[in-house]
Amino acid sequence: MALPVNHRFNEQTVSCKTASVASSPVAAYCVAPTKGYIVRTFGVLEGTITTAAAGIAVTTPQSSSDIGGLSIPVGAAGTAASDIPVASEGARWVNEGDWIKLLPSGATGSSIPATFHVVIRQA
Repeated sequence: MALPVNHRFNEQTVSCKTASVASSPVAAYCVAPTKGYIVRTFGVLEGTITTAAAGIAVTTPQSSSDIGGLSIPVGAAGTAASDIPVASEGARWVNEGDWIKLLPSGATGSSIPATFHVVIRQA
């Protein structure tokens, strides 16, 4: 039996992509389409990392430090992770048009792309 899935009407998801989460990390940026706060982040590898997890620092104009602990474990393409940021709502707040930066670090490999998704709950 399929379980019901309840979706909130006041949440929007934005996506962005990086060319590398590995030895030469490249930041990924997306724009908040609405005012609210970040409630969840996701990341999916598009290649294989083998020696260390990819730590992803999530920042916004309102937060000078990492607001969450997204960490994509060692694995092949399709390996994914999700995180509910631990920072206060004030630190996770975004205004419409604000940038959201996802900066990878720690993983090794050559040009391992990844896709990130950020869920924003409208205020």
